[in-house]
Amino acid sequence: MNGTDQPLRIAYLAAGAGGMLCGSCIHDNTLVRELQHRGHNALLLPIYTPLRTDEENVSYGRVFYGAVNIYLEQKLPLWSRAPAAIRRLLDNPALLARVARSASATDARELGELALSMVRGEEGRQLAELQSLSRWLAGEFRPDVVHLTNSMLVGMVHRLREALPEALVVCGLQGEDIFLQDLDEPHKSLVVEEMRKRVREVDVLVAPNDYYAETMAELLELPAAGIDVARLGIELEGHGGRDAEPPDSPLIIGYLARMCPEKGFHLAVEAFKALSERLGPGQVRLRAAGYLGGRDRKYFEEQRQRITDWGLEPHFDWLGEVTREQKIELLCSLHALLLPTVYREAKGLPALEAMANGVPAVLPDHGAFPEMLERTGGGTLVPAGDPSALADAVEQLAGDAERRRHLGRSGIAGVRRHYAAGLMAAETLASYRRGLASRGSGVAGPALASAGHG
Repeated sequence: MNGTDQPLRIAYLAAGAGGMLCGSCIHDNTLVRELQHRGHNALLLPIYTPLRTDEENVSYGRVFYGAVNIYLEQKLPLWSRAPAAIRRLLDNPALLARVARSASATDARELGELALSMVRGEEGRQLAELQSLSRWLAGEFRPDVVHLTNSMLVGMVHRLREALPEALVVCGLQGEDIFLQDLDEPHKSLVVEEMRKRVREVDVLVAPNDYYAETMAELLELPAAGIDVARLGIELEGHGGRDAEPPDSPLIIGYLARMCPEKGFHLAVEAFKALSERLGPGQVRLRAAGYLGGRDRKYFEEQRQRITDWGLEPHFDWLGEVTREQKIELLCSLHALLLPTVYREAKGLPALEAMANGVPAVLPDHGAFPEMLERTGGGTLVPAGDPSALADAVEQLAGDAERRRHLGRSGIAGVRRHYAAGLMAAETLASYRRGLASRGSGVAGPALASAGHG
């Protein structure tokens, strides 16, 4: 068994987001890069599609469980017998990236059927993919730790345990509840039932905060005490560099997230209108950036039309998807960031990035945000779903430069103290070490032990 001071061989399986820049992909890439910097042989293995991130991409060049093959396996049960050369061709990263960019929204029923098949693992239609991954890990890499990015992948665990009996199996928890909400019935209930059964084969469960540990403990019917917490971490290089706030007028508010109803852009737009009415024509500017997929283009155009109808189009900047440098430049131009998510956010990386640059974050009082602001002191909470309250909070900040500066200083210090990438890696490694020690002593890991299985 690997000693406590020895470098680990870590296979981290991360789900590509279909060509989208997403918080989970950025989190996984940052974590694995930091593990590598600490001397561990950590591989970031993409599944479904290649990973996209706005930082140095450390993902492996091969994609497992390629999206085209798993779809064909779901629709055509005999596809698993297709010639290996053809299957490998369809797993080509460049092809998968092109397919992801052109793909349209998936039907809820088809999505439910595929999710159910995936969580059934060796009993599902993607058995060929599971066998291929297991053989590669056992024959080519032989990891000490296999870390699954989220619990939608627990269908892999039984076969991975057979192929890698000495490896610690770790499962992250980051946003599954939101994905499950979009599934139709009876698929949603069947998927959750299967997850509850299979998660008990996992050695270690890791959540990004206490809120999400409790949320997923309830969903998976496990005690929250059996779930480790390794808090989010961001790469701090490049952040925190602005010398001063922008001029007091106009007030510049920002939105940085995927452009979709779930992230609450429409609430930011309504707050923009209210603030413009209160502070006067031309005294407020809204700057927005983020990924815009085909599914949400109509939603965005509706919001943009509202802005135009209100005569506010000249004071609205739509930047689209931005690079890391452009993102930091955007954040440094703001008086406040608004991230009014409708759903209960599991992570909230843009809020941390704003605070890392001394920009106060105005956030809903649910999900991960209360805990985040308690630790950083870099923003203010408002009642979720209330654009008037959102406007009130921003208006108060607009009239109190000293409070903005205080929140800005607190945010920078709080993010550096609690949410640095190095701390995230250290907490994750501590979970690995505890899990390996438990396996070496014959004691089941937290998920197994707390559920009464051994």
